[in-house]
Amino acid sequence: MRHGPIPGAHGRVRPLTLLGDPVLHAPSAEVTDFGPGLARLVEDLFASMYAARGVGLAANQVGEALRVFVFDCPDDEEVRHLGHVVNPRLVAADGIVLRGPEGCLSLPGLEAPTERFDRAVVEGFTATGEPVEVEGTGFFARCLQHEYDHLEGRVYPDRLTGRRRRKVLRQAAKASWGSGRTVSG
Repeated sequence: MRHGPIPGAHGRVRPLTLLGDPVLHAPSAEVTDFGPGLARLVEDLFASMYAARGVGLAANQVGEALRVFVFDCPDDEEVRHLGHVVNPRLVAADGIVLRGPEGCLSLPGLEAPTERFDRAVVEGFTATGEPVEVEGTGFFARCLQHEYDHLEGRVYPDRLTGRRRRKVLRQAAKASWGSGRTVSG
């Protein structure tokens, strides 16, 4: 039985920003106002993430250049991790480096093998200003690193090199949402 409200139930689904949008390629600003506007943003992020069938979403992916992300992501043992982090700091990314398939709601329909550590720890705050620490392993660690990267102005193709990078950028340019524009970075 669920105790408490369902995240995103009162949120508004917002349009997602796509690869090439400047807000995705610049570091996001620290949150300074922990008021009702932030709570609404977190609700909107959950609603938008669920509508797009994602496992994580950063605020800049809905056009808000603020350091906030949400997640509803399993780890490798299928344990569900649900929450959000405001003003996150990636305090640890370690363990084994694994190359695994990675996609992004800002590059719909695309994925590429991307290297990530299999353990990550993020510290930050809740929307009400309470300190929070989130530790993830496996797929959930990948999610935490991916969302943190967004807030630093990076998308997963930025972690690719050579042929893999060229391939995903070529696919993005050819995608219906890419409008044939050349994507650099």
